Amino acid sequence: MPDTLNDNTKDGSVIPLRFTRLYLSLLIFLAVLLTVGQGLTQWRLRAAQDELWIIRYSAIQRHQSQQIVKEVLQIADPNEQENFSENVTALRQVFPVFERYHMQVRQGQADNPRVSIVNSSTVQQLYEGIRPQFDAFRQSAHRLMRLKQYEEVKSPEIQSSIKLMLANEKPFLEKMDGIVREYTTELRAKLTLLQSIELYLYIFTVSVLIGIGLLIFQPAAQKLKQTFAQLIEAESQTTAANKKLLNANRVLKETRQKLFEATKLQYQQEIDEQKLRTSYLIAGQEEERKRLSRELHDGLGQMLTAIKLQIEGLEASLARAAASEQTGVIPHTKNLKTLKTLVTQTIQETRTISNNLMPSVLSDFGIIPAIKMIAEHDRSELFDITFETNFTPDMPRLNKNVEIMLYRVTQEAVSNAVKHAKPSHIHIELNELGNTLHLLVSDDGQGFQVPRKKQENGSTKQKTEINDDTPHSLELRPPSQGLQNMQERTKLLNGKFKLQSAIGKGTKIQVSIPYKTQFASHDTY
Repeated sequence: MPDTLNDNTKDGSVIPLRFTRLYLSLLIFLAVLLTVGQGLTQWRLRAAQDELWIIRYSAIQRHQSQQIVKEVLQIADPNEQENFSENVTALRQVFPVFERYHMQVRQGQADNPRVSIVNSSTVQQLYEGIRPQFDAFRQSAHRLMRLKQYEEVKSPEIQSSIKLMLANEKPFLEKMDGIVREYTTELRAKLTLLQSIELYLYIFTVSVLIGIGLLIFQPAAQKLKQTFAQLIEAESQTTAANKKLLNANRVLKETRQKLFEATKLQYQQEIDEQKLRTSYLIAGQEEERKRLSRELHDGLGQMLTAIKLQIEGLEASLARAAASEQTGVIPHTKNLKTLKTLVTQTIQETRTISNNLMPSVLSDFGIIPAIKMIAEHDRSELFDITFETNFTPDMPRLNKNVEIMLYRVTQEAVSNAVKHAKPSHIHIELNELGNTLHLLVSDDGQGFQVPRKKQENGSTKQKTEINDDTPHSLELRPPSQGLQNMQERTKLLNGKFKLQSAIGKGTKIQVSIPYKTQFASHDTY
């Protein structure tokens, strides 16, 4: 097959070029021939139209001459004395038109400025022959048009003018008929010549088309047949090759799909493993906090309490000894009181640390009392904290991991607001709407500027926003570690985390978790 194509290429590199040159030459010649023939035809037709105009004007001369004679007879008629002025006026209107038309057609022109012909020598001789009759008409008409009263008609001069016009009427009509016939004969001859030219052009054009068919289309048709046969054979081979390519492409697509699915599965496994590691890390943190809380409460707290009791007993013993000795002032009493106050503060701080690590109210009573405890514990004279929820006392407890996440996010958000925002009011909301838990923590503090960004990981999306009118000259950044902890905790439960803040307009943190409320078992945290 390649050898055949090469042979065809060698043969076809010369033959199509020769056919193309010959075909273009014949087409150009044919186009020039048709253009010349069409131009000649249009030119002769326009000339014939001009001659028709001249013939029409010449024929009008007969009618106008008869109308002039009629008006002259009415002027001379005694019975038309009452209409004498109207007849003279009509003669004055008709004769100038007759005179203008006669002079125009004699020169081969008409009222239409685009109509103009060149009279033949025969027509010119005929116009020279009719000149005496036309001059007699013009002389008589000019005399009659000067009449003002009917009595002037009876004068010998006017009577001779009337007789002169009547005597030249018949010769004028006959010679005008001869001029019209000559115009018609010449026009018919020109049309016959044009018809012959059109016939010759038609015959020549048909001959050129036949030559194109014999010299170009017939060899080209044979060459096309050979080419089509080769193309059909090449198409069959191409079809077979395409089938093989389609099979290979299908196998490649299947392999690519399998590779994509394997990569996707591997990526999902990595994400799941990362979530699992993060979950284990946070769970380990919570267990460690629980252990530290228990040790602080049971160990260090108990020992500090024992110290306090011992100091109180010592204080009482010293007080009794002083009373029995009646010495007045007990040495070291002030130091004992200071030591007692310090131990009391140490016990209180230990309890606060233990409560922050793992509050017992969360493990014992659930998320609602725990958040209420945050609101009551952190409230001060500088700001107040309010808490609203649509949870009712008869609603079941939430899952342990969900309660811990909600508590930690609330604790972190309130702590950040107290430490950094300087608010006058902090508002907390926890609601359940449509199998979704919604947590909102907002404050009216100084706020901060955060960059616009979107983070997507699986089905979890986080979005931080900022108001467009925030001045960029001021910039307060959030505690990045606390914000990261809240985002990570939300992601572990497939929730959505949203942070909105603007300088001078406060901060709003929203967390939404898909969750269906149901009874959950709880152990001691």
